[in-house]
Amino acid sequence: MKIAVLTLGCKVNKYESDALIFELISKGHCASDKLEWADAYIINTCAVTNEAEKKSRQMIERARKFNPDAKIFIMGCASQNKTLQFEERGVSFIVGTASKTKLLDELESVGKHIYELPTTYEDDMFSAQSKTRAYIKIQDGCNHFCSYCIIPYLRGRSRSREVESIIKEVERLPDEVKEVVLVGIDVSDFRIGETKGLGSLLERLDSFGKRLRLSSMEDSLIDEEFLQKLASLKNFCPHFHLSLQSGCDNVLKKMNRHYTAKEFEESVKLIRKYFPLAGITTDVIVGFPTETEEDFEETYKFVERVKFSQLHIFPYSKRDGTVASKLYKDLPGTIKNERLKKLEALGKKLKEDFVLSNKTGKVLIEEKNGDFFEGYSENYVKCYVRAQSLQVGSVVDVEFKQPFKDGAIVEVKI
Repeated sequence: MKIAVLTLGCKVNKYESDALIFELISKGHCASDKLEWADAYIINTCAVTNEAEKKSRQMIERARKFNPDAKIFIMGCASQNKTLQFEERGVSFIVGTASKTKLLDELESVGKHIYELPTTYEDDMFSAQSKTRAYIKIQDGCNHFCSYCIIPYLRGRSRSREVESIIKEVERLPDEVKEVVLVGIDVSDFRIGETKGLGSLLERLDSFGKRLRLSSMEDSLIDEEFLQKLASLKNFCPHFHLSLQSGCDNVLKKMNRHYTAKEFEESVKLIRKYFPLAGITTDVIVGFPTETEEDFEETYKFVERVKFSQLHIFPYSKRDGTVASKLYKDLPGTIKNERLKKLEALGKKLKEDFVLSNKTGKVLIEEKNGDFFEGYSENYVKCYVRAQSLQVGSVVDVEFKQPFKDGAIVEVKI
């Protein structure tokens, strides 16, 4: 059977989809992540915003355009949240976020089975990697319960993968994989037993000689001890995606974020003490229901002062079942859009300023696209190299020349 596994949402979903593709191939199926003709489609859905759920539903019709008679299987956060939105669209079988691999036993079934959310890490997935960058899942779930976020209700409480299981997966990576990205719903809460263990895990992984990168993390992770460990590693990529959400203390409190703007800014200063040219990217939500114009201006000035290397900006999306949806009235969409556009303009300028601050770097060449080889620097600048003799998978020393598209034109150092 030819099966297409289609993914919406975060890098954790991407890892899980890749793991399903690996399992499908091992069972004798022809499987890929491409939206193309197939006998069956598995759609790994997202529910972080209303728009994400909408796109998850729309993917059903996009798949049916290739094969109207195909079986369609649904899994992930959106189906964990509301199965009815998919049942009404005549799909074959539905699971949620738990026990996703069991879907592979239901390829001839019709119906749904939403399994109970686990209390320990489900270590039943292994993602075969064949590209230059590998995503390795180390954690699932979240304990923060931010007032706007539905994910803890859909993914369950935080739980960590055993270190030896992670090591075993990295050991099996092929030589062409040159970079490992550790992913999870809350990577910051990765634990070894009862103790926070991300620094110790990175020390173990450093011996494999592959570039190491972290996905999104929380401000609470940043302290002298952790940064000293990172600075001692040979292969750590200094890119920190710290989730801000707001630069206004009034809004942060209503969001149930457990830090102040000042504490967050001190964390950024501490990072730059150890990694002066670190890429520091962030998420910002505009238009939270209690956000006044003055609150937004406070966030704007905070972002401007901290000088992030890149912003990911989202208008607030009301999620039924969250504390914010019960307590606060949503703001008009026009206000959200105005604030979004203003912050986007600032983000564009900050990104260009960060690109210009780079003089040299090391770039992992990931693909050839037209006249350019493309890849990312250690501090996460998208780099474009005009060269005739580079090899995909190589790491090259470069000089930065000028901003270009979403990154920079660079030249290989001779």
